[in-house]
Amino acid sequence: MSSFNKIPMFSKEEFDDWKIRMHAHLAVQDDDMWYVITDGPMKIMKANTVVALIDGAPHLEKPRDEWISEDKRKANLDNVAKDILYKTLDKNTFSKIKIYKKKLSVDVQKFDNIKMKAGESISDFDERVSTIVNELNALGRVHSNKEIALKVMYGLPKE
Repeated sequence: MSSFNKIPMFSKEEFDDWKIRMHAHLAVQDDDMWYVITDGPMKIMKANTVVALIDGAPHLEKPRDEWISEDKRKANLDNVAKDILYKTLDKNTFSKIKIYKKKLSVDVQKFDNIKMKAGESISDFDERVSTIVNELNALGRVHSNKEIALKVMYGLPKE
């Protein structure tokens, strides 16, 4: 690998410099790469040709079986960006990310599957829900009050 293609290694002490170098490095890979990092994975869209537009949307998400090679390349930019970013991390930082992702996955699963236990008081159930919601908030996964209220209602026993 030539030196001009070398991936800048992450340094929290020199984050601002790393970010500038990383932005440039990713832009060389693909013009849309930085947007994938800042805005999330690209959605592959197609023109909405239905006369009565749903919600006035001029574009709809394109089904995967209609993707052409350019669509597949654009959709894969998220994976390419992750690969490049992971390669910039030392083992210690990378292991912290793995622990974070595992904790987030476990907490999301707890939230998705929460149900009131037999014999559990409503206040104990509410406390369990609040604990999980607070853990998710700390990990950057924020739910609206409406989502939480619905989760509590669906978690209550049918009886």
